[in-house]
Amino acid sequence: MHSHRPSKLPVRLHIKNNRSGELVFRTTPDRYADAAARHVDISGRMDTTIDWDLDQFSESMKTAEVLMTWDLPTEDLRARAPHLKWVHIIGAGVEHLAPFDWVPKGMTITNNSGIHMEKTMEYVSMALQMLNNNIPKFVTDQRNAKYNSVFSTPIAGKTVTVVGVGKMGRGAARAARKLGCRVLGVRRSGRSSRYVDQMYGPQHLNRALSEADFVVVNAPLTPETAGMIGAVQLDAMKPGAGLINLGRAKVVDYSALAQRLSCGALGGAIIDVHDPEPLPENSPYWNTPNLIITPHVSSDDDLSYVPLTLDLMFNNMGRFLAGAPLKNRVDPGLGY
Repeated sequence: MHSHRPSKLPVRLHIKNNRSGELVFRTTPDRYADAAARHVDISGRMDTTIDWDLDQFSESMKTAEVLMTWDLPTEDLRARAPHLKWVHIIGAGVEHLAPFDWVPKGMTITNNSGIHMEKTMEYVSMALQMLNNNIPKFVTDQRNAKYNSVFSTPIAGKTVTVVGVGKMGRGAARAARKLGCRVLGVRRSGRSSRYVDQMYGPQHLNRALSEADFVVVNAPLTPETAGMIGAVQLDAMKPGAGLINLGRAKVVDYSALAQRLSCGALGGAIIDVHDPEPLPENSPYWNTPNLIITPHVSSDDDLSYVPLTLDLMFNNMGRFLAGAPLKNRVDPGLGY
Protein backbone atom coordinates (compact mmCIF):
# COMPACT_ATOMS: atom_id res chain seq x y z
CA MET A 1 0.00 0.00 0.00
CA HIS A 2 2.99 2.32 0.44
CA SER A 3 5.08 1.18 -2.49
CA HIS A 4 3.90 4.05 -4.71
CA ARG A 5 5.66 6.79 -2.69
CA PRO A 6 8.67 8.35 -4.48
CA SER A 7 11.53 6.23 -3.12
CA LYS A 8 14.25 8.86 -3.63
CA LEU A 9 12.66 11.46 -1.36
CA PRO A 10 13.24 11.32 2.41
CA VAL A 11 10.23 10.40 4.55
CA ARG A 12 8.93 13.33 6.57
CA LEU A 13 8.49 12.23 10.21
CA HIS A 14 7.08 14.54 12.87
CA ILE A 15 7.55 13.59 16.55
CA LYS A 16 5.12 15.33 18.91
CA ASN A 17 6.15 15.36 22.59
CA ASN A 18 3.91 16.60 25.40
CA ARG A 19 5.42 19.12 27.82
CA SER A 20 3.09 17.88 30.53
CA GLY A 21 4.20 14.28 29.95
CA GLU A 22 6.85 12.49 31.94
CA LEU A 23 10.47 12.25 30.80
CA VAL A 24 10.07 8.47 30.45
CA PHE A 25 7.92 9.09 27.33
CA ARG A 26 9.83 11.97 25.70
CA THR A 27 11.82 11.62 22.50
CA THR A 28 14.49 14.26 23.02
CA PRO A 29 16.94 15.15 20.22
CA ASP A 30 19.69 13.22 22.05
CA ARG A 31 17.56 10.09 22.35
CA TYR A 32 16.56 10.34 18.70
CA ALA A 33 20.20 10.78 17.62
CA ASP A 34 21.24 7.68 19.57
CA ALA A 35 18.50 5.63 17.89
CA ALA A 36 19.26 7.06 14.45
CA ALA A 37 22.87 5.92 14.88
CA ARG A 38 21.60 2.38 15.53
CA HIS A 39 19.58 2.46 12.30
CA VAL A 40 21.80 4.44 9.92
CA ASP A 41 20.51 2.82 6.73
CA ILE A 42 16.95 3.88 7.61
CA SER A 43 17.52 7.19 9.40
CA GLY A 44 19.52 8.42 6.42
CA ARG A 45 16.31 8.25 4.36
CA MET A 46 14.28 10.34 6.83
CA ASP A 47 13.67 14.03 7.45
CA THR A 48 12.58 14.31 11.08
CA THR A 49 11.21 17.18 13.16
CA ILE A 50 10.93 16.88 16.96
CA ASP A 51 8.55 19.28 18.65
CA TRP A 52 6.45 20.00 21.74
CA ASP A 53 2.67 20.09 22.03
CA LEU A 54 1.18 21.93 19.05
CA ASP A 55 3.96 24.53 18.67
CA GLN A 56 4.71 23.75 15.02
CA PHE A 57 2.10 21.04 14.54
CA SER A 58 -0.02 22.74 11.85
CA GLU A 59 3.05 23.68 9.83
CA SER A 60 4.64 20.22 10.12
CA MET A 61 1.41 18.44 9.18
CA LYS A 62 1.40 20.14 5.77
CA THR A 63 4.25 17.86 4.67
CA ALA A 64 4.45 15.02 7.24
CA GLU A 65 3.94 11.45 6.04
CA VAL A 66 4.45 9.88 9.49
CA LEU A 67 3.52 11.14 12.95
CA MET A 68 4.82 9.68 16.25
CA THR A 69 2.83 10.90 19.23
CA TRP A 70 0.69 10.02 22.26
CA ASP A 71 -2.24 12.21 21.20
CA LEU A 72 -3.21 14.53 18.40
CA PRO A 73 -6.01 16.85 17.29
CA THR A 74 -8.05 14.56 15.06
CA GLU A 75 -10.57 17.02 13.61
CA ASP A 76 -10.15 17.62 9.88
CA LEU A 77 -6.94 15.59 9.96
CA ARG A 78 -6.93 14.78 6.25
CA ALA A 79 -7.27 18.47 5.36
CA ARG A 80 -4.56 19.50 7.82
CA ALA A 81 -2.25 16.60 6.96
CA PRO A 82 -2.84 15.71 3.30
CA HIS A 83 0.24 13.45 3.06
CA LEU A 84 -0.05 11.67 6.42
CA LYS A 85 -0.10 7.89 5.90
CA TRP A 86 0.91 6.49 9.27
CA VAL A 87 0.46 7.48 12.93
CA HIS A 88 2.47 5.68 15.62
CA ILE A 89 1.07 5.93 19.17
CA ILE A 90 3.78 5.70 21.85
CA GLY A 91 1.66 3.60 24.23
CA ALA A 92 -0.12 0.26 24.03
CA GLY A 93 -3.58 1.61 24.91
CA VAL A 94 -5.25 3.79 22.28
CA GLU A 95 -8.69 4.21 23.83
CA HIS A 96 -8.05 7.96 24.30
CA LEU A 97 -8.29 8.32 20.51
CA ALA A 98 -11.48 6.27 20.10
CA PRO A 99 -13.77 6.17 18.23
CA PHE A 100 -11.54 5.95 15.18
CA ASP A 101 -13.92 7.55 12.69
CA TRP A 102 -11.29 10.29 12.23
CA VAL A 103 -8.87 7.84 10.54
CA PRO A 104 -8.98 8.45 6.77
CA LYS A 105 -8.98 5.57 4.32
CA GLY A 106 -5.45 4.37 3.63
CA MET A 107 -3.97 5.62 6.93
CA THR A 108 -2.36 3.09 9.27
CA ILE A 109 -2.32 3.42 13.07
CA THR A 110 0.31 1.48 15.04
CA ASN A 111 0.99 1.25 18.77
CA ASN A 112 3.73 0.29 21.25
CA SER A 113 2.31 -3.12 22.11
CA GLY A 114 5.08 -5.48 23.26
CA ILE A 115 7.60 -2.77 24.18
CA HIS A 116 6.77 -3.39 27.83
CA MET A 117 7.27 -7.16 27.85
CA GLU A 118 10.32 -7.66 30.10
CA LYS A 119 9.24 -5.08 32.67
CA THR A 120 5.69 -6.43 32.68
CA MET A 121 6.91 -9.95 33.35
CA GLU A 122 8.95 -8.78 36.35
CA TYR A 123 6.01 -6.85 37.78
CA VAL A 124 3.57 -9.73 37.31
CA SER A 125 5.98 -12.16 38.93
CA MET A 126 6.37 -9.80 41.91
CA ALA A 127 2.63 -9.12 42.19
CA LEU A 128 1.66 -12.80 42.04
CA GLN A 129 4.12 -13.64 44.79
CA MET A 130 2.93 -10.69 46.89
CA LEU A 131 -0.66 -11.92 46.63
CA ASN A 132 0.37 -15.50 47.35
CA ASN A 133 2.22 -14.34 50.48
CA ASN A 134 -0.65 -12.13 51.73
CA ILE A 135 1.38 -8.91 51.40
CA PRO A 136 -1.68 -6.68 50.74
CA LYS A 137 -3.20 -7.97 54.00
CA PHE A 138 0.06 -7.47 55.91
CA VAL A 139 0.38 -3.90 54.60
CA THR A 140 -3.16 -3.21 55.85
CA ASP A 141 -2.33 -4.85 59.19
CA GLN A 142 0.83 -2.75 59.48
CA ARG A 143 -1.15 0.44 58.83
CA ASN A 144 -3.49 -0.62 61.66
CA ALA A 145 -0.71 -1.88 63.98
CA LYS A 146 -2.11 -5.42 63.93
CA TYR A 147 0.19 -8.43 64.32
CA ASN A 148 -1.76 -11.28 62.79
CA SER A 149 0.15 -14.24 61.35
CA VAL A 150 -1.31 -15.86 58.23
CA PHE A 151 0.73 -18.58 56.56
CA SER A 152 0.83 -19.31 52.84
CA THR A 153 1.67 -22.32 50.72
CA PRO A 154 4.10 -22.22 47.77
CA ILE A 155 2.74 -20.69 44.56
CA ALA A 156 3.76 -23.58 42.27
CA GLY A 157 0.72 -25.54 41.13
CA LYS A 158 -1.75 -22.71 41.71
CA THR A 159 -3.94 -21.38 38.89
CA VAL A 160 -3.56 -17.96 37.26
CA THR A 161 -6.20 -16.67 34.84
CA VAL A 162 -4.98 -14.00 32.43
CA VAL A 163 -7.81 -11.85 31.02
CA GLY A 164 -6.62 -10.33 27.75
CA VAL A 165 -3.87 -12.38 26.13
CA GLY A 166 -2.22 -9.90 23.79
CA LYS A 167 1.50 -9.23 23.96
CA MET A 168 1.46 -8.02 27.57
CA GLY A 169 -0.95 -10.78 28.53
CA ARG A 170 1.36 -13.31 26.95
CA GLY A 171 4.18 -11.88 29.09
CA ALA A 172 1.98 -12.24 32.18
CA ALA A 173 1.22 -15.86 31.26
CA ARG A 174 4.91 -16.56 30.76
CA ALA A 175 5.76 -15.05 34.16
CA ALA A 176 3.08 -17.20 35.83
CA ARG A 177 4.34 -20.32 34.06
CA LYS A 178 7.89 -19.59 35.27
CA LEU A 179 6.55 -19.64 38.84
CA GLY A 180 5.16 -23.12 38.21
CA CYS A 181 1.54 -22.04 37.90
CA ARG A 182 -1.19 -23.49 35.72
CA VAL A 183 -2.29 -20.74 33.35
CA LEU A 184 -5.77 -20.13 31.93
CA GLY A 185 -6.44 -17.39 29.42
CA VAL A 186 -9.42 -15.39 28.18
CA ARG A 187 -9.21 -13.62 24.84
CA ARG A 188 -11.71 -12.36 22.28
CA SER A 189 -10.55 -14.73 19.54
CA GLY A 190 -10.21 -17.78 21.80
CA ARG A 191 -6.99 -18.61 19.91
CA SER A 192 -4.41 -20.68 21.79
CA SER A 193 -1.21 -19.09 23.09
CA ARG A 194 2.15 -20.61 23.90
CA TYR A 195 2.19 -20.08 27.67
CA VAL A 196 -1.52 -20.68 28.29
CA ASP A 197 -2.63 -24.20 29.27
CA GLN A 198 -6.32 -23.62 28.50
CA MET A 199 -7.78 -20.70 26.51
CA TYR A 200 -11.39 -19.51 26.75
CA GLY A 201 -13.46 -17.07 24.75
CA PRO A 202 -15.21 -14.16 26.54
CA GLN A 203 -18.43 -16.21 26.84
CA HIS A 204 -16.61 -18.50 29.31
CA LEU A 205 -15.06 -15.67 31.36
CA ASN A 206 -16.81 -16.60 34.62
CA ARG A 207 -15.72 -20.21 34.32
CA ALA A 208 -12.09 -19.19 33.82
CA LEU A 209 -12.34 -16.83 36.81
CA SER A 210 -13.87 -19.50 39.03
CA GLU A 211 -10.81 -21.74 38.68
CA ALA A 212 -8.27 -19.00 39.45
CA ASP A 213 -6.28 -18.45 42.61
CA PHE A 214 -5.06 -15.24 40.98
CA VAL A 215 -6.47 -13.17 38.10
CA VAL A 216 -4.30 -10.87 35.97
CA VAL A 217 -6.28 -8.33 33.91
CA ASN A 218 -4.50 -7.11 30.78
CA ALA A 219 -7.45 -6.31 28.51
CA PRO A 220 -7.47 -3.03 26.58
CA LEU A 221 -10.33 -0.61 27.20
CA THR A 222 -12.94 -0.81 24.44
CA PRO A 223 -16.75 -0.52 24.49
CA GLU A 224 -16.83 -4.34 24.80
CA THR A 225 -14.37 -4.59 27.72
CA ALA A 226 -15.58 -1.65 29.83
CA GLY A 227 -16.80 -3.11 33.13
CA MET A 228 -16.22 -6.70 32.00
CA ILE A 229 -14.88 -7.57 35.48
CA GLY A 230 -17.90 -6.44 37.48
CA ALA A 231 -19.68 -7.66 40.62
CA VAL A 232 -20.89 -10.88 38.96
CA GLN A 233 -17.40 -11.75 37.72
CA LEU A 234 -15.74 -10.90 41.04
CA ASP A 235 -18.26 -13.14 42.81
CA ALA A 236 -17.40 -15.94 40.39
CA MET A 237 -13.84 -15.93 41.73
CA LYS A 238 -12.74 -18.32 44.48
CA PRO A 239 -13.15 -17.01 48.05
CA GLY A 240 -9.84 -15.41 49.03
CA ALA A 241 -8.52 -15.18 45.44
CA GLY A 242 -6.37 -12.24 44.35
CA LEU A 243 -6.57 -9.82 41.43
CA ILE A 244 -3.99 -7.75 39.54
CA ASN A 245 -5.04 -5.05 37.04
CA LEU A 246 -2.48 -3.85 34.50
CA GLY A 247 -4.93 -3.14 31.67
CA ARG A 248 -7.16 -0.12 32.20
CA ALA A 249 -9.08 0.94 35.30
CA LYS A 250 -12.52 0.91 33.66
CA VAL A 251 -12.20 -2.76 32.67
CA VAL A 252 -12.67 -3.59 36.38
CA ASP A 253 -15.45 -2.28 38.64
CA TYR A 254 -13.20 -0.89 41.39
CA SER A 255 -16.13 -0.07 43.66
CA ALA A 256 -17.28 -3.70 43.59
CA LEU A 257 -13.67 -4.82 44.04
CA ALA A 258 -13.22 -2.58 47.10
CA GLN A 259 -16.38 -3.99 48.70
CA ARG A 260 -15.13 -7.56 48.29
CA LEU A 261 -11.68 -6.70 49.61
CA SER A 262 -13.21 -4.97 52.64
CA CYS A 263 -15.41 -7.92 53.60
CA GLY A 264 -12.72 -10.54 52.89
CA ALA A 265 -14.49 -12.22 49.97
CA LEU A 266 -11.29 -11.63 47.99
CA GLY A 267 -7.89 -11.97 49.59
CA GLY A 268 -6.06 -9.07 48.00
CA ALA A 269 -5.58 -6.92 44.92
CA ILE A 270 -2.79 -4.96 43.28
CA ILE A 271 -3.88 -2.27 40.82
CA ASP A 272 -1.54 -0.25 38.63
CA VAL A 273 -4.10 1.61 36.51
CA HIS A 274 -6.59 4.19 37.74
CA ASP A 275 -9.32 6.56 36.62
CA PRO A 276 -8.54 9.38 36.73
CA GLU A 277 -4.76 9.41 36.82
CA PRO A 278 -3.22 10.59 39.06
CA LEU A 279 -5.60 9.02 41.58
CA PRO A 280 -7.10 11.91 43.61
CA GLU A 281 -6.11 12.33 47.26
CA ASN A 282 -9.72 11.88 48.32
CA SER A 283 -10.16 8.54 46.52
CA PRO A 284 -11.53 5.85 48.86
CA TYR A 285 -9.14 3.32 47.32
CA TRP A 286 -6.13 4.74 49.16
CA ASN A 287 -7.59 3.26 52.35
CA THR A 288 -9.28 0.16 50.99
CA PRO A 289 -8.05 -2.81 53.02
CA ASN A 290 -6.01 -5.54 51.34
CA LEU A 291 -5.37 -3.32 48.31
CA ILE A 292 -1.96 -2.19 47.06
CA ILE A 293 -1.86 0.74 44.64
CA THR A 294 1.05 1.40 42.28
CA PRO A 295 1.01 4.62 40.18
CA HIS A 296 0.95 3.19 36.62
CA VAL A 297 4.57 2.03 36.68
CA SER A 298 4.26 -1.70 35.98
CA SER A 299 5.41 -1.71 32.37
CA ASP A 300 7.45 1.45 31.79
CA ASP A 301 11.03 2.32 32.67
CA ASP A 302 12.82 5.59 32.04
CA LEU A 303 16.02 3.98 30.71
CA SER A 304 14.73 1.80 27.90
CA TYR A 305 11.18 2.91 27.04
CA VAL A 306 12.06 5.58 24.47
CA PRO A 307 14.98 3.65 22.92
CA LEU A 308 12.73 0.59 22.48
CA THR A 309 9.96 2.80 21.07
CA LEU A 310 12.36 4.35 18.57
CA ASP A 311 13.77 0.95 17.60
CA LEU A 312 10.21 -0.17 16.84
CA MET A 313 9.62 3.02 14.87
CA PHE A 314 12.80 2.60 12.79
CA ASN A 315 12.12 -1.08 12.12
CA ASN A 316 8.61 -0.22 10.98
CA MET A 317 9.99 2.67 8.94
CA GLY A 318 12.06 0.11 7.01
CA ARG A 319 8.82 -1.72 6.27
CA PHE A 320 7.11 1.55 5.31
CA LEU A 321 9.90 2.40 2.86
CA ALA A 322 9.68 -1.09 1.37
CA GLY A 323 5.89 -0.93 1.02
CA ALA A 324 5.50 -3.84 3.46
CA PRO A 325 2.77 -4.19 6.13
CA LEU A 326 3.61 -2.46 9.41
CA LYS A 327 3.92 -4.30 12.73
CA ASN A 328 1.60 -3.47 15.66
CA ARG A 329 -1.24 -2.23 13.50
CA VAL A 330 -4.32 -1.09 15.39
CA ASP A 331 -7.68 -2.32 14.09
CA PRO A 332 -9.90 0.80 14.20
CA GLY A 333 -12.98 -1.43 14.34
CA LEU A 334 -11.77 -3.27 17.44
CA GLY A 335 -10.09 -0.28 19.09
CA TYR A 336 -6.75 -2.02 19.74
